[in-house]
Amino acid sequence: MSVSIVVMGANGRMGTTIARMAQDSDKYELAAVVERKGHEGRLDFWGCEVSNDLDDVLGKLDKAVVIDFTIPISSLENAKIAAKHNTPIVMGTTGFTNEERAQLEELAKTSPMFWAPNTSVGVYALTQILPELIKILGEDYDLEMVELHHNKKKDSPSGTAMRLAECLAEAKKWDLDEVANYHREGMIGERPKEEIGIQTIRGGDVVGVHTVYAMGPGERIEVTHHAHSRETFAAGALRAAYWLAGREAGKLYSMSDII
Repeated sequence: MSVSIVVMGANGRMGTTIARMAQDSDKYELAAVVERKGHEGRLDFWGCEVSNDLDDVLGKLDKAVVIDFTIPISSLENAKIAAKHNTPIVMGTTGFTNEERAQLEELAKTSPMFWAPNTSVGVYALTQILPELIKILGEDYDLEMVELHHNKKKDSPSGTAMRLAECLAEAKKWDLDEVANYHREGMIGERPKEEIGIQTIRGGDVVGVHTVYAMGPGERIEVTHHAHSRETFAAGALRAAYWLAGREAGKLYSMSDII
C-alpha cells in the first residue's frame, strides 16, 4: 500500500527532510507540499502540487495524510482544516500550550490525529525506561535534565525535554508544574528534595541532545539521547503517517500507539 503525503512547511528543515524521504520511498507518494504565501515559489522541483492553501489541496485529494512540523498556531489551524476534510494528520510540532493540546484532543475525537513532541523511536524508548530507573533508584537521587539544540529552535525547553520531565515526575508521583525549576541564580539555598531542574542550551547546528541526571550518594547516572540527523524524526513521522492512514478517529494518537 502506498500512502499519499502532504507536507506542511516544506521549505523548513523538517519539511524538506520529510518530503525527500517520502519521495525516495516506495511506501509513500508525495502528493503536495504546502508553504505560506510568498514562499511556495521555491518548491517546484518536488514535481508535485505546490500550494499555500491546505484547504484547497485537501479538497482535491481523495485520500492523503498531512504531516506538520511547523509552529503551534499553524499546526492547530492545519489540524482544524484536516478535520474538516476528515483527513489524517501527523504533528511533530512542539510548544503547544495545555489549552492548545486540549483543542487537539477534542478535534481528534472526530478525525484521525497523531501528535508527538519527538517522533524518534529512541526517545520513545527513554520514556518507557526512565520511570522504571527512577523507581529502582528510590528517594536519594536528585533529578536534573539538560537539553541542547541548534540556535534556530524557537521553543524552550524543548517538547522532548518536557515529555521526559513528565516521565520523571510521574515516576515520583509529583506534579511537574510544582517541582520544575528552569532557572537558578544568586543565593538560592539548598536544593529542595522535590525538584526537577530543566536547563536549556542553544547554539550551532545541534540537532538535539537530551541528558537526564540522577545524582545520589557517591554516584551519578547519566542517560543521554543524541539525535545526529533530522532523518530520525522524519522516519518516525512517516511511520506514523503510514500507520494512521485508514485509522478511525477517537483519540489523539501518540508513539505508544504505533510501537
